[in-house]
Amino acid sequence: MQRKVYILIMAVFSLFISFHNADAGKIRKRKIKKLFKHSQIMNDHFTGFALYDLDNKKMIYKLNDDKYFAPASNTKLFTFYTCLKMLGDSVPALKYIIRNDSLIFWGTGDPSFLHSDLKATNGLSFLKNSGKKLFFSPGNYTSPFYGAGWAWDDYNDYYQAEITELPIEDNVAVLYADKNDSLQIRPAYFKKYLKRDSSYRPGKFMVKRDFSSNIFVYPFMPLPQSFKQEIPWKTSAELTATLLMDTLKQPVTLVHMPISADVKTIYNANADSVYRRMLQPSDNFIAEQLLLACSSLKFNSLNTDSVINYSKAHFLNDLPDTPQWVDGSGLSRYNLFTPRSIIALLCKILDEVKNEALVHSLFPTGGTTGSIKRLYKTDKGQPFVWAKTGSFSNNYNQSGYLVTKKGKRLAFSFMNNNFTRPVTEVRDEVVRIITFIHDEY
Repeated sequence: MQRKVYILIMAVFSLFISFHNADAGKIRKRKIKKLFKHSQIMNDHFTGFALYDLDNKKMIYKLNDDKYFAPASNTKLFTFYTCLKMLGDSVPALKYIIRNDSLIFWGTGDPSFLHSDLKATNGLSFLKNSGKKLFFSPGNYTSPFYGAGWAWDDYNDYYQAEITELPIEDNVAVLYADKNDSLQIRPAYFKKYLKRDSSYRPGKFMVKRDFSSNIFVYPFMPLPQSFKQEIPWKTSAELTATLLMDTLKQPVTLVHMPISADVKTIYNANADSVYRRMLQPSDNFIAEQLLLACSSLKFNSLNTDSVINYSKAHFLNDLPDTPQWVDGSGLSRYNLFTPRSIIALLCKILDEVKNEALVHSLFPTGGTTGSIKRLYKTDKGQPFVWAKTGSFSNNYNQSGYLVTKKGKRLAFSFMNNNFTRPVTEVRDEVVRIITFIHDEY
């Protein structure tokens, strides 16, 4: 009899604990719901949110998670995953063949070739030390120099470099004031195209490139001592060959040949270092060029659409919602993804890499690196958010990983579209809500 009573008491106690834990879960969920309901900022525009428990593999909270949003640079997460599936440990630099005393080479889209930060030199050293006559064969990339849906009036801004098959030094000219307070430009080749123009009268000193050429004009105004500006140059096969000759100090001749079936490949930068550079400062140029590198390996041609369609068909066909994906960087407003699909993608990234610490090291880290370096105060020196931001006019998004004070591993996608208030207000509200979840969940 006593044993039966004991069993009954333990069963009731176990049931009580179960209800208590379930109720606690509901309270936490209810608190998150209240955060959104009572947030004036989050209720004056189109907001989507998904919060996922990585350990228990279940959605904790969702708001418009099945609706499509303009992702901006959250698009780079799709580029990153595609590269994980298609590229190896290194990025291909050049395709080439040797015919007698000649070395004929084709571009692979490699963004690391003489990149200002990555400084990959394997491809350059190969050309320089080949002992052969050099022939560059352009034409393997036949798409437009801008992606679909890009803003053409941003052509003068550093973040919108043209897409090309063999980029050099980021495809961006650097203008700066030297120690003698003279305006300089790098590469020095462009110095002869730097002109002062009395009809050009900006509000402050800045340089502007002609849209269809590499004429750079600057105003009759005092040059600020610390002046620095980066402007994409107008690309062409002829310019690529010329810049290569300036760098290699030897002739590079243009030749038009279809890429050979027996080409060999030279590899350049370590892939992880390129991914880190793409994700942390959100480098649009690298994202676009990486898709071409994938295309080069898979199709022996350079085509962004081919890679995106291949990825959607073979790697992303199990996402909750079919992505509308058109470019590598997210500059296009044609891109549309749902928060729950981004959550699924974040899970796929972890499954592919199989090293959570490595994934965290590649992402912007709250309070430490990248685009969220000044956001999210670290928890006793330990960061707790690793997330990709995405923003352009009237849009601000964050998607990534979160570890709570209680050690719960979460993934989140926080999308904000079509607001008219200052972006800093929306960004700070995102930080407030994510920090609350970190503290309370």
